[in-house]
Amino acid sequence: MMPSALTMPSMQDISSKYDTRLRIFSGTANPSLAQEIASYLGLELGKIKIKRFADGEIYVQLQESVRGCDVYLVQPTCPPANENLMELLVMIDACRRASAKNITAVIPYFGYARADRKTQGRESIAAKLVANLITEAGANRVIACDLHSGQSMGYFDIPVDHVYGQPVILDYLASKTICSNDLVVVSPDVGGVARARAFAKKLSDAPLAIVDKRRHGHNVAEVD
Repeated sequence: MMPSALTMPSMQDISSKYDTRLRIFSGTANPSLAQEIASYLGLELGKIKIKRFADGEIYVQLQESVRGCDVYLVQPTCPPANENLMELLVMIDACRRASAKNITAVIPYFGYARADRKTQGRESIAAKLVANLITEAGANRVIACDLHSGQSMGYFDIPVDHVYGQPVILDYLASKTICSNDLVVVSPDVGGVARARAFAKKLSDAPLAIVDKRRHGHNVAEVD
């Protein structure tokens, strides 16, 4: 019989030790999503304090230790994009200063992703700027969903996991047993044709429709 000092830890002890090294925190952009992610993983959301000062500045304080932990920050930069982006940056900075081992920014909606190239002279490529801000704040990895274009991943100097919602949507449609004669896949513009065609192919080559959209300015479009 082995001495008690050399007794191997149980799987429960190993699992418990592993769980304590994983932390999931939510920003204020979509706490319901963060809660669903944590529940799916069998974890509780990390305790965090986020508030706004009278002048609009953002304050973040982690309410538990993250030293040596793998931290995931769930914070889409959806509207109001600037508010949510700044909140994410401050959250990342707080984790970095609290000695987190790895910091992953989970950004289901990546604001400024459409500003990924110049369409006119003297324009900013804001997608690259945002990528730099997230990297410099201290993130080690980014998880984003359905980016406007794949080239946005190249703007980061850290690993980016680009995940797609297509499998989830396909499973949902399959569960509805929709008749193929009643199904049409529509691309909102010419730029989305390739993605829509791939989607239609996985739906037993469903018919494909393309919307003729003309942009006359920012947030101004004509659809035929």
